[in-house]
Amino acid sequence: MALRVFDTDHLSLFQRGYPTLLPRIQAAPAMQIAISVVSVEEMLQGRLAQVRRAATGEDRVRAYAWLDKTLTFFRGFRVLPFDAPAERRYADLAARRLRIGSQDLKIAAIALTQGAVLVTRNGRDFGRIAELALEDWTIE
Repeated sequence: MALRVFDTDHLSLFQRGYPTLLPRIQAAPAMQIAISVVSVEEMLQGRLAQVRRAATGEDRVRAYAWLDKTLTFFRGFRVLPFDAPAERRYADLAARRLRIGSQDLKIAAIALTQGAVLVTRNGRDFGRIAELALEDWTIE
């Protein structure tokens, strides 16, 4: 079984207990599931935005609790770096002008340099990268 890299969307769904993801994740060997440092960045940006927007004490407590849960959640995954080979692949993808967001291009570049399958619901955008293998684990 090839390495599976979760897109940020799948990672968020898993954290929230999306029902079809848990059995598939439990069935896969832990070393064959990873996330990208770009997804970590995206999720942390979202959590930090929640903290900044918190208007009441209750909101702040809830926002910081989610931030803490998210940090703990990341410890359960192998985090793939955005390294020099990923940067080169990203630059190649960006030069193609595929009309995909830069964060998604970075995630795709990491998956491609790792020879991994990207697990995502965003087949419309990621599907523009012909050499990128995709799976959607939300479909039973």
